[in-house]
Amino acid sequence: MTLEEKKLTEAPLWLRVWRIQKENLQLILIALCLALLIRTFVAEPRYIPSDSMLPTLEKGDRLVVEKISDRFHPPTTGDIIVFEPPEKLQVLGYAKDQAFIKRVIGEPGQIVAIANHQVYLNGEPLKENYIAEAPAYQWGAMQVPEGEFFVMGDNRNDSNDSHVWGFLPRKNIIGRARFRFWPLNRLGFVEQGIRG
Repeated sequence: MTLEEKKLTEAPLWLRVWRIQKENLQLILIALCLALLIRTFVAEPRYIPSDSMLPTLEKGDRLVVEKISDRFHPPTTGDIIVFEPPEKLQVLGYAKDQAFIKRVIGEPGQIVAIANHQVYLNGEPLKENYIAEAPAYQWGAMQVPEGEFFVMGDNRNDSNDSHVWGFLPRKNIIGRARFRFWPLNRLGFVEQGIRG
């Protein structure tokens, strides 16, 4: 037995494992760091916990939420975004890390109203063929404040959204829903935008 082999057998277990598996452990550590960086700054998976976005998104869908584009330009009307609950919802008991998903309806400076089963943006009715049913309530007309958004679920009458708790601060936005990866039979990009 060489002196090096003798030192290795007498060394503590953790040191022996480190010497033998050093490269593998370094690769695992690098992979974990990359995964954490990607999840924090680029994209992350999210689960749809409710029916508030029917028929566009179903309960149980799993999505990739992209986080980069919001740094370059704010969401626009029609974008489907994921966000932390605003302060009003946190006061009601929603956890800060409990993400919500809704569609942007009004951007800063725009006027939103809901009347006669129709959503109006700047006085013009939105053509929304993606909703489950027309809203059965009245709201507004109100101008969206600077730095905030008006968001709604596509399942208008079963959604805890801006018509209930008010405007969403931009700082609460996590990212845009981009790609559904589960279930496999609904695999594909999440349609954004207001369709006519």
